[in-house]
Amino acid sequence: MDLRQGIGLRKLGRTTDEFQQDLLSNLYYRRGTTVESASARDAYEALSQTVRDHLAERRARTAAAQFASNPRWVYYLSAEYLLGAQLEQNLLYSSTGELAAEAVKALGFSLEDLEDLDVEPGLGNGGLGRLAACLVDSLATRDIPAVGYGIRYDLGIFRQIITEHGQAELPDDWAFQGNPWEFPAPDDRQAVGFYGHTEPVAGSETRKTWVPGEIVLGEPSHMLVPGYGTETVNIVRLWSAKASEASFDLSRFSAGQYAEAVQEAVRAENISKVLYPDDSTELGRELRLKQQYFLVSCSLRDIVRRFRLRNEGWDTFADKTVIQLNDTHPTIAIPELMRLLVDEYEVEWEKAWEITRRTFAYTCHTLLPEALETWPVRMFEKLLPRHLEIVYLINMLFLREVEARFPGDHDRLRRMSIIQEEPERRVRMAHLAVVGTEAVNGVAELHSKLLRETVLDDFAALWPAKFQNVTNGVSPRRFVKLANPRLSDLITEGLGDDGWLRDLEKLAGLERLADDASFRERWQAIKRANKVDLAVGDPDSLTDVMIKRFHEYKRQQLKLLHVITLYQRIRQNPAADWVPRTVLFAGKAAPAYHAAKDIIQLIATVAARIEADPVASPYLKVVFPANYNVTLAERIVPAADLSEQISLAGKEASGTGNMKLALNGAVTIGTLDGANIEIRARVGEDNFFLFGMDAYEAAQARMNGYHPRHFYERDEELRAAIDTLTSGVFGDVGRRVAGSLLDWDEYLTLADFRSYLECQEHVEKTWRDPGRWTRMSILNTAHSGFFSSDRTVADYAARIWRVSPVPVAPLT
Repeated sequence: MDLRQGIGLRKLGRTTDEFQQDLLSNLYYRRGTTVESASARDAYEALSQTVRDHLAERRARTAAAQFASNPRWVYYLSAEYLLGAQLEQNLLYSSTGELAAEAVKALGFSLEDLEDLDVEPGLGNGGLGRLAACLVDSLATRDIPAVGYGIRYDLGIFRQIITEHGQAELPDDWAFQGNPWEFPAPDDRQAVGFYGHTEPVAGSETRKTWVPGEIVLGEPSHMLVPGYGTETVNIVRLWSAKASEASFDLSRFSAGQYAEAVQEAVRAENISKVLYPDDSTELGRELRLKQQYFLVSCSLRDIVRRFRLRNEGWDTFADKTVIQLNDTHPTIAIPELMRLLVDEYEVEWEKAWEITRRTFAYTCHTLLPEALETWPVRMFEKLLPRHLEIVYLINMLFLREVEARFPGDHDRLRRMSIIQEEPERRVRMAHLAVVGTEAVNGVAELHSKLLRETVLDDFAALWPAKFQNVTNGVSPRRFVKLANPRLSDLITEGLGDDGWLRDLEKLAGLERLADDASFRERWQAIKRANKVDLAVGDPDSLTDVMIKRFHEYKRQQLKLLHVITLYQRIRQNPAADWVPRTVLFAGKAAPAYHAAKDIIQLIATVAARIEADPVASPYLKVVFPANYNVTLAERIVPAADLSEQISLAGKEASGTGNMKLALNGAVTIGTLDGANIEIRARVGEDNFFLFGMDAYEAAQARMNGYHPRHFYERDEELRAAIDTLTSGVFGDVGRRVAGSLLDWDEYLTLADFRSYLECQEHVEKTWRDPGRWTRMSILNTAHSGFFSSDRTVADYAARIWRVSPVPVAPLT
């Protein structure tokens, strides 16, 4: 029997005529319009639905194969998913690009025009979300049964605009016209409780009944995640907060109290309104905690439902389920699973705890103490009273374990406790994540080493085998094949086939072409063409790119001091032989992070002054394209010559932007921080511009009493740059940024300034030799095969998840 018939699938078009007929059917029956009256939006929606149908067919076969296999599933819990625009990727992954181009042409549209209408889902902000998107892509590509769980934010993070006053935030209403890529499932709603009180259960010391004071509904939808070169299609399931039916007060509405009548509904639906609501207020912090619990409560109930489709009892739950916590945001899942098992399913505490610890794994993405989330006990108790009781019991039993291992070490108990006592009682979510999981991993070799030696050293001493490293990776399909088609075609030609898209280590075959003058010339021409497309500066200038979330530890302020120094050098000696340079910054600052927003404002101010200067502007240009996201990254990354990875060593967990840029042939200038170390080791020391202190030297400088004014007084050019800021030439924002550097300089910007400038001079000397630079560029790409998210997933699967592929048979 045909597999399609066995699961009730209709035959989809595989020829141009058949595909066009499917497109017309969707135009008529789903959009309700005709060819004669169809708008570009109609054509886009019909095309997206047609492509989605091809993926849905594969999804149905995937679900059938996975159900029959009853494997161990990977469930990925993440507050963010930066999936990027879907149409072009789904055309590639469904092998329907040529069919679609011909079909929409017959309607009077171009495929490129319709792709421009495709809006990327506003479900993430930075590297955390982009990593999550790459991993779910690679999970499907490697045929691993998986579901990603997240929140369907109505307005995403925010839409950024850049004015003379710096960053301004507007709502990112990404789904205003709908999202043709998702499947709503309102019948699978979950009820989520908040507030209320607990009541004892007769005859049990550990069970309680939680009586919530507020109920919110979680309504799911899912988006399809196809694998590349395989039949597997997994899903990302996203939850929207909806008010319960009882939330609308008809009597108030009838009395004309319209706002009061819907206030409970508004309060409920605020939970999924925006990613990372401003936490500078008590209400904002409470909303963040509500978001986190909402995500895990809905997701765990769905995971349990999925488990019980094929399994009975609880003995095999941990054998069939692994839940990966992507940073600390979903850590409340640990006490929530305990609550479900103990309170609702009446599992004994000891057995429930064994199941929980064997089920969860935790990825830590930071070394910054302020990023290791903690929540005030009083807020936790108010919002999630039963969960705090469970955390207290987990902590009590855990501290007994520590005491037995390290008797009499009371300071160790204080340091390791899940509850911080001073200066305010708070729940330490990272500690809970380590205690309640089977494996903890960092995301780069240095990061994992520093986690074990500094941030989580007490836990590593207790459970050394629990700690792992899994270096991050990126998807070569998204960030080379789609983002840089010219380079992709050249790589495929050079290697003889496109097998590198599924086995990125094959890029090593480019090394033999790095000394081929003709190949280098073509490589260089592609980079120039990409810069022409980007259209932000002279395509023959050195395109110097710093694209990342704005944070003081990432040290955009160091790059800015370099720009100001270059500007002053040009002004002092305009007749010199300057290397033209286009400096591109992009990224967002959290709305309440005023120091980071000051840096953005200062960049805008400096850029405007240089642009207006007839002496400097021919040689130096500073640009800041607004609203950095995946779509913009796909234009910037292929055009970059120099990749700025200049965070203070020991502060960046890994980075993925550094990998995307190296993969596309940008040469890195960077510190020995995060994955920079692994990039440098693989591309070769001669193909990487290294400067600055390493992590241990930076720590030693702090311990010895760091004085930023010491560097200011000793370095004439640094002093000139800082004095320019304090003089008011760049306004009050210049004084504020200079003041923070002189008075504190938490991230040792001034200490690394001279080393950075000298390294940039080496950059310019190398740039003057195009053959040498292009050879370095080729070797960066050739040796970036390790940084594929396919390899990252393979590492997780083998060392942490212990899962196997479930291949999906193709249709015959």
